[in-house]
Amino acid sequence: MPPVYLSTAYLAPVRYYCKLMAYESVMMEACERYIKQTYRNRCMIATANGVQTLSIPIKNPASLGDPLSTVNCPLSIVKDIRISDHGKWQHTHWHALVSAYGMSPFFEYYEEDFAPFYHQKYNFLFDWNEQLRMTVCALLDIQPLMDYSTVYRPAVPNDYREGIRPKYPDIDNTFSPKPYYQVFQDKHGFIPNLSIIDLLFNMGPEAVFVLRQSVVDFSISH
Repeated sequence: MPPVYLSTAYLAPVRYYCKLMAYESVMMEACERYIKQTYRNRCMIATANGVQTLSIPIKNPASLGDPLSTVNCPLSIVKDIRISDHGKWQHTHWHALVSAYGMSPFFEYYEEDFAPFYHQKYNFLFDWNEQLRMTVCALLDIQPLMDYSTVYRPAVPNDYREGIRPKYPDIDNTFSPKPYYQVFQDKHGFIPNLSIIDLLFNMGPEAVFVLRQSVVDFSISH
């Protein structure tokens, strides 16, 4: 079976990790043009006040231009995008995670796995995202065969590079989010497809079973 194509993502949503579980091999897109306002540099968590978006600031190349343009611009290739130190964002993000999940059942269980990311400097967004993804996959015991693109191909099978993005949900007949316990569920109801960190902190080792139950056709890789 052809691999599933995914874009890099910051603590990607549950649906993204369902793809990592359901497919035996994954092609991580490293050569696409960077697109703003996507999961490439943002994640969504549940707080006492509802859904909060955490965005990583990036250094905008002067020639970034229109993110949907087809003009070749090496500075805007996603693997070359650099993280900005603006606003002490790592401190802000970690504080938000502690505030949102400090009382969750498994925050203390996983705290030492994630805290170092918010105290160590990373230069490139792609590297940051990949290190986090590998950490999450190890905690979930998800071990897809990973590869990285060396050239951008606009038409590929099993393409979710643009399909998994905030505000623009597409129809995905292979994903049906399985409800699970959330800290603020009594206040906001169950909120589906949040960052994988929401599932981990709330469900711990059982998170992998929630992922498996959220894949409608799990037999595609089994």
